[in-house]
Amino acid sequence: MRILRSLGRTVTPGRAPYVLLLPFLALFLVFGLFPLLFSLFLAFQSWEPTSGLSAMDYVGLSNFGFALQDEWFWKSLKNTLWLALVAGVPQHLVAVPLAVALDGLFKRRRNAAVGLYFLPYITSTVAIAILFSSLFSADYGLINAALSHLPFWNAAAPIDWLNDPDAVKPAIALLVFWRFVGFNTVLYLAALQTIPRDLYEAATMDGASRWRQFLHITLPGIKPMMLFGVTLSVIGGLQLFEEPFVLTNGKGGSDQAGMTSAVYLYRTAFDFNDFGGASAMSWILLAVVALLTWLTHKAFAQGRGA
Repeated sequence: MRILRSLGRTVTPGRAPYVLLLPFLALFLVFGLFPLLFSLFLAFQSWEPTSGLSAMDYVGLSNFGFALQDEWFWKSLKNTLWLALVAGVPQHLVAVPLAVALDGLFKRRRNAAVGLYFLPYITSTVAIAILFSSLFSADYGLINAALSHLPFWNAAAPIDWLNDPDAVKPAIALLVFWRFVGFNTVLYLAALQTIPRDLYEAATMDGASRWRQFLHITLPGIKPMMLFGVTLSVIGGLQLFEEPFVLTNGKGGSDQAGMTSAVYLYRTAFDFNDFGGASAMSWILLAVVALLTWLTHKAFAQGRGA
């Protein structure tokens, strides 16, 4: 307490904001900026951490050249883009009408319904992935058990979701969709609260149907939030790690069909002890994320112009 009192006497009002920011700045420098700069430095080095810092060897752009010629890296990037598209787009196609339904049908119990939809997002990713591993089990999984009751389904040949190269990506996509659709629903529901109700009343008096109100009032009103939500989906989809890592036991599944770029970066660094190559791949992935984010913003900007 004496130290705090003496510090309060010596710090002037002009310096107080900077003193209060020091804890955040210290944490950001140690856990944010330093790892970022160190990974950029490693991208130009050949280094195995077990040999110590003195074993670093400058190799220039060799790590980037190796990454661009690595078939596994390109396959992981293709898997990542597939998952980002298949799991990301349906989230918003479902979240928008779901948010409209919650806003109009559950006025009194809307908060409880929103909490139920938001629950998967705040639940531990590892716990959810372990749960879905049981659901996707080929022998006793509930998903195969439910499918077996369909009249057109061949119950004698259950799907091996986590070992079949053709099924592992849809399984991961289903998990990602289930986890994030509630988050996007909450985003769009918040955006709906900003639309003036007078617009709907005026449109109703003019004879506009609910569908026309949705097209000409709701969609333009939530478009900024749609840009925000789609951008988050693009960035998050390209950084997908926990779900495929747990479902495939960290190996990417059969024929590496479930190996995303983030999983392959992890394996390159910690399984193959190539931190330089993993750092180079991470910066290439950053460039891909930046490019797709820019294209997303450009697409929405053209939509506003139209």
